[in-house]
Amino acid sequence: MPGISSRFRGFLPVVVDVETGGFNPQTDALLEVAACILHMDDFERIKIGEKVTFNVTPFPGANIEPSSLEVTGIDLDCPNRNALPEREMLQQLSQPIRRELKRTECQRAILVGHNAWFDLSFINAALERTGYKRSPFHPFSSFDTATLGGLAFGQTVLSRAVQAAGIDWNESQAHSALYDAEKTAALFCAIVNRWKILTGF
Repeated sequence: MPGISSRFRGFLPVVVDVETGGFNPQTDALLEVAACILHMDDFERIKIGEKVTFNVTPFPGANIEPSSLEVTGIDLDCPNRNALPEREMLQQLSQPIRRELKRTECQRAILVGHNAWFDLSFINAALERTGYKRSPFHPFSSFDTATLGGLAFGQTVLSRAVQAAGIDWNESQAHSALYDAEKTAALFCAIVNRWKILTGF
């Protein structure tokens, strides 16, 4: 039976969401990262597997816009934040993805995100800053649920696309990296699995 590597041309889809101190990956802090690794079941449906989430220490000199903290609700001074330096975060993020790449015989992970260019640009900037060379992600290819949501449901905003797909949405939990990653993953799975039903692919 074909596995997930056959479905996505050797790629393992990993849903990623980042929360940041602004919109510029070169100057603005990376504050939270969450990832959901996707699995394929015996009926060739994809679903959410292992999940990881990290609070990240702003790199030296990083810009953090107060308006960004207002949106995310991140308290940088919280004693329970247990933030990791970027390089350590990248190492810990990569470990479960590499295990799944080996298990599924996929060649590389591909980042799935809502407006995926944004998440990938911050991951790539952290990789460049830290000199971390063992990223499991393709450096520029991605799957974008904003585009897929527009195609499948006529909605490009995450909350609206998720609800159009029949998935619960809690606005009070939004803008947490893990919550947004979970909902983005659920949306991606819903679209891919419905496409299989409709087309038999």
